[in-house]
Amino acid sequence: MQQARVRLAGVDPDDLDDICGEVQEIADKTGVKVSGPVPLPTKTLEVPSRKSPDGEGTATWEHWEMRVHKRLIDIDADERALRQLMRIQVPNDVNIEIVLED
Repeated sequence: MQQARVRLAGVDPDDLDDICGEVQEIADKTGVKVSGPVPLPTKTLEVPSRKSPDGEGTATWEHWEMRVHKRLIDIDADERALRQLMRIQVPNDVNIEIVLED
C-alpha cells in the first residue's frame, strides 16, 4: 500500500503540534496506520548586525535568530484520509508538504 509522507516546517512549534494532532485525529477516524510525528533537527538562522549605524564607537553587535522547527508524519494513503488531510486549515507561517511514496 502507498504511504503519504507529510513534512511540516514552521517557526512556532505549538502550531506544528496542533496540526500533528489533527493529522492523528484523521488517522483515528479513518482507521489508517500512522507513524510519527518525528521531530527533525531544528534549523537555526542567525543574523549578526552592528548596533551603531555609522560604524563609529565601540563594535557592539546584535544577534537576531529565527528557529525553523520540523516534523515528519507517515500515513497510509487511503483516499478518504488524504481528502480530509487536504482540508486541514494551515496557518500562514507553517509549510506543509505531502508526498506519495511506494
